[in-house]
Amino acid sequence: MSISAADVNKLRQMTGAGMMDCKKALQETNGDFDAAVDFLRKKGAKISANRADREAKEGAIIAKTSSDRKTGVIIQLSSETDFVAKNEDFVAFAHSLADIAIENKPADIEALKALPMAGLTVADKITEQVGKIGEKIDVVKYELVHGENIVSYIHAGNRLGVLVSLNNAPSDANLAAGKDAAMQIAALNPVALDKADVDPTIIEREIAIGMDQARAEGKPENMLEKIAQGKLGKFYKDNTLMNQEFVKDSSKTVGQMLNEAEKGLVVTSFKRISL
Repeated sequence: MSISAADVNKLRQMTGAGMMDCKKALQETNGDFDAAVDFLRKKGAKISANRADREAKEGAIIAKTSSDRKTGVIIQLSSETDFVAKNEDFVAFAHSLADIAIENKPADIEALKALPMAGLTVADKITEQVGKIGEKIDVVKYELVHGENIVSYIHAGNRLGVLVSLNNAPSDANLAAGKDAAMQIAALNPVALDKADVDPTIIEREIAIGMDQARAEGKPENMLEKIAQGKLGKFYKDNTLMNQEFVKDSSKTVGQMLNEAEKGLVVTSFKRISL
């Protein structure tokens, strides 16, 4: 099929790979961008880890917990420009929405928008803000977490928020460890909590890529799957939270850091929203 220069440039912006590599990848995959990314990986092309962030919309992300740390929310309030996203009133409005969510625990965005707010509904207050600001704003992402011990973290000027659920009752020691785990999630964006939590389709995809890489290296056909399975160990280490090297001390994993902070402490779940 015919591949446009705009499509080639889009894939290049997504991946950081060379123009000719991007064009060939799109040709080989009939213009399917996800398949083209896999094609580039199989061929060993350099892929930018942050490709998804390059097309991010503007806005503010607020992560908060209740006073007893048993409830946590993340809200992404979108805006059209960075100028508005950094405005103090806009950020304060985002915080007020998070406070309402903490108090009422709505199940989803629509339920949040239906809640009362200063004599109106949240949806009406958002519309009111649109009139004041002159830009389209909206709640575009929302996460609600319940647990024994929730820790929140906001990173990079309200551009990323994380909630971490811990198993032990709240304490000063596990609050600090929870913050460290949340910062880890913010920095390295793990795909799952532990090995058993990885989506089977992701594992299948990694095995397929590993086999193609081994095949390209000239490895025997009957050894390809075994080699690909071996590569999964590194994938788990790089992409599952409890097995990742702790960013503050690479001599230990995140799981080891948590246990050292407080015996038996583990992360039971996490949520991450990024612009």
